[in-house]
Amino acid sequence: MSELQKFRLINKIEGISFIILIFIAMPLKYSFGYPIATKIVGMIHGILVFAFLYQIYEAKKEAGFTLKETGFYTLMSLIPFGSFYTDKLLARKMMTA
Repeated sequence: MSELQKFRLINKIEGISFIILIFIAMPLKYSFGYPIATKIVGMIHGILVFAFLYQIYEAKKEAGFTLKETGFYTLMSLIPFGSFYTDKLLARKMMTA
């Protein structure tokens, strides 16, 4: 598996964990009084963010991302559903490579 494929995978997983954190765990905490939801999901998401950062660094070396691309992919990871757009761009990049 190439570094770019690994990056696409961790990008998807991290994006899903972000969606779960925002749209499931946070409402459970603030609307229903279950703070454990954000503790568990938040910790998992935090680990995945570090994995994302490591993998974008590795993919940058292999795929030759520009600084602008790397910054854009990182910025998109901070926006809900942004990682899915990033995955679409990366799939296109893999097709042309």
